[in-house]
Amino acid sequence: MTIDRVHVPLGTRAYDVVIGQGLLAQAGPLLAPLLHRKRVPVLTETRVAASHLDGLQAGLARAGIDSTALALTPGEGTKGWDGLQQAVEWLLDEKVERRDVVVALGGGVIGDLGGFASAVLRRGVRFVQIPTSLLAQVDSSVGGKTGINTRHGKNLVGAFHQPTLVLADIDLLDTLPRRDFLAGYGEVVKYGLLGDGAFFDWLERNAPAMADGDKALRQYAVHRSVQMKADIVARDETEQGDRALLNLGHTFCHALEAATGYGERLLHGEGVAIGCALAFDLSARMGLCAQETPGRVRAHLRQMGMATDLADIAGDLPSADALIGLMGQDKKVQDGRLRFILARDIGAAFVCDEVPADMLHAVLADALAARG
Repeated sequence: MTIDRVHVPLGTRAYDVVIGQGLLAQAGPLLAPLLHRKRVPVLTETRVAASHLDGLQAGLARAGIDSTALALTPGEGTKGWDGLQQAVEWLLDEKVERRDVVVALGGGVIGDLGGFASAVLRRGVRFVQIPTSLLAQVDSSVGGKTGINTRHGKNLVGAFHQPTLVLADIDLLDTLPRRDFLAGYGEVVKYGLLGDGAFFDWLERNAPAMADGDKALRQYAVHRSVQMKADIVARDETEQGDRALLNLGHTFCHALEAATGYGERLLHGEGVAIGCALAFDLSARMGLCAQETPGRVRAHLRQMGMATDLADIAGDLPSADALIGLMGQDKKVQDGRLRFILARDIGAAFVCDEVPADMLHAVLADALAARG
C-alpha cells in the first residue's frame, strides 16, 4: 500500500500532507510525535461522526491517545458565529492548552471552522486536518486558510493558520454520495485548468474511472492536486500574488452561493465548476483564449455528469446586475475593483483586474437567458 507525502515548506510552519489508504487506523502513530500529552479533542459533524469517528478514536487508542469529540450540525450553516462560539467554548471546557493539538475530522466546513477556532483559541493552538471529502482533501485542508461565513458573504472572517499535519485517507471517499464526490471534483479539475494542461489531459482520460471508485486513480489525483497547491502556497502563503490563481471560478462561484443561500441548491464544488466554465466564457469573449476552449471545458464536466451552467441550478436566480453586485463582497476585490482569474488556454490562468463591465454583464446575461 503506497503512502504519498507532500511537504509544504513554510519554514517553522512547514508540515506534511500524508495521502494513502488506511490512514485513519494509523492516526495514533502518525499523531503521537506531535503531542505534548496523549490527549486530543476532535471537532467533527454528525454525519462524519457516524461513519468515521469510531475508526479514528480506535486508531488513536491503540497508540495510547485519549480523545473526546464534539459533533456539530452538518452544513454551511454551522460555519458561522454560533458554530465558532460552540466550538471554542467546548475546547475551553475540555481545558485545551496552547501546546495541545486539535483534530478537525470532516469536510471543508469542519476544517475551516476547526482551523479558525484553533487560530483564536489561546491566541493559537496547533491543529491536524483529517479531511473526509474530496473537496477538503485536495483544497481546503491545505494552505492554512481558515474562517467562517457572515451575512456579508463567505469566508470574510478568518485567519491564515497552517495545520501541523494533514491526513488524506483515500478510503474515506468511499462513503461520499456521488454528488458530493463530483462537487469535490470541481476543485480537482480546477488545478488542471489553472496551471497544468497535462493533468487536465490525464483527467479527461481517467476521471470517469476515478469517480467510479478506482483508488489508485483517486490517490494520484489527490496527490497531484495537493502538490500543485503546496507549490503555490509555498510561493505565496497569504495570497499577495500567485495564490490568487487557486480562485479560478470562485468569483462567479461565491456570488452564486450567496444568491442560492449557501445551501443544498448549489454545493461549493458545483459552483466552482460552473464558475470555471464562466471564467473561460469571459476569457474567450475578451479574446484571451480560443473560442472553442470553453466548449472543451464544458464537454469534460458534462462527461463527468457535473453542473456546467446557470441552467443547471434549480430555482430562481437574480439578474446579471444583482450577481455582479454580489461579487463586490468577494475577498479578491481591491480598491473597489473586481479581480478575476482568467485563462489564455487550459493550464494557463492569470489574475486580471481589467475586465470590461459590459463583457462581464453580457456573459452573465447570456447564461441567465439560456435558462429559458
